[in-house]
Amino acid sequence: MASSLVSSLTTRAIVLLLVNISFSFNNLAAKHRHHATHHHRFHSHSPTSNLRLHQAYIALQAWKKTIYSDPKNFTTNWVGPSVCSYTGVFCAPALDDPEIRVVAGIDLNSGDIAGFLPNEIGLLSDLALIHLNSNRFCGIIPETLANLTLLYELDLSNNRFVGPFPSVVLPLPTLRFLDIRFNEFEGPLPPELFNKELDAIFVNNNRFTKMIPPNFGISTASVVVFANNRFGGCIPPSISNFANSLEELVLINNNLTGCLPQELGYLYKLRVLDVSSNSIVGPIPYSLAGLAHLELLNLGHNMLSGIVSEGVCLLPSLKNLTFSYNFFCEEQGICQNLTSRKGLKYDDRQNCFPEKPLQRSAKECNATLEHPVDCFEHPCAGAGGGGAKTAFGTAFIPAAAPAIVPVSSPFIPPSYT
Repeated sequence: MASSLVSSLTTRAIVLLLVNISFSFNNLAAKHRHHATHHHRFHSHSPTSNLRLHQAYIALQAWKKTIYSDPKNFTTNWVGPSVCSYTGVFCAPALDDPEIRVVAGIDLNSGDIAGFLPNEIGLLSDLALIHLNSNRFCGIIPETLANLTLLYELDLSNNRFVGPFPSVVLPLPTLRFLDIRFNEFEGPLPPELFNKELDAIFVNNNRFTKMIPPNFGISTASVVVFANNRFGGCIPPSISNFANSLEELVLINNNLTGCLPQELGYLYKLRVLDVSSNSIVGPIPYSLAGLAHLELLNLGHNMLSGIVSEGVCLLPSLKNLTFSYNFFCEEQGICQNLTSRKGLKYDDRQNCFPEKPLQRSAKECNATLEHPVDCFEHPCAGAGGGGAKTAFGTAFIPAAAPAIVPVSSPFIPPSYT
């Protein structure tokens, strides 16, 4: 579902650029109080008379020099001053002067291009869209990206960028879509990321560490994907601040600990919740029974225990329910016979249900169930975020079969072809 949203957002952006880009930019101009009340004719300008296209020429020629592999010949025609004819380069009227054409978008998706981003990219100050998905760009993101104050969409996914989170994007005033998944970024996420009015945040499949910032949830994003990193600590209760926007929350395969916060139940728009392959303990929050729009719930490969409540199994929109590889010991009502719910895919293997097949051994279950987790006493093992306490110390993830990829997965390397 997250991947389909990316595809639709990307398609929408490109259509706006190619089919009616001037209309798109007039909408952006309205946000800057530059109102266009009539249709402006394009006027031709020579490269020498249009300083911005000349700056774009300098930037694109510098960029071409950093490219050392272009197997699909995307940049072969990046020759001469007519930059608006370059492959992957799109021009439109300037926001502040519709009589002037500027480079407004760059789309090199799926080019398999190897190289890096030069400092001269900061000369492209009229860019609203950069799509570099599925290439082999490497190195760090240049600080001059801060000059792109009109940037609305930034997609650097599926490349080889390195270094800490590219904090240069944080001051960009109009940025609404950020996709940096499938790279080699590392270290903590800056709290400032969640103060931005972003529509989507994709940081999965990097090397991010530390705790999820405590202000997590202030953002207005509808999709947040943190999967396949090294985040530790708990899911902050501040996630309740996402209530009016969040539809998909994917935290697969990190080092998250502690209990699931009751505040998850406040996310009334949520359609996808996947916290599988972590070290989460305790029971399923009773508040999840109120998520009427939830279609996918994946709790698998954790150390959850207690009862699988009927309220969860009766969620009206549920199509995929996974709670395998945990320590649940009891199922209420219809949860005991989920085959009776037509259209529902479920997985309840490797728990502690006494009369079901493919469950854990009694010895394994007893060792854990004799020491239940009290999430009210230790919701996150204190401010350190180390995980709820059990008789064995801080919770750990048990040895289990490889994690099952959910039906709806944004973890295949993105492609917008």
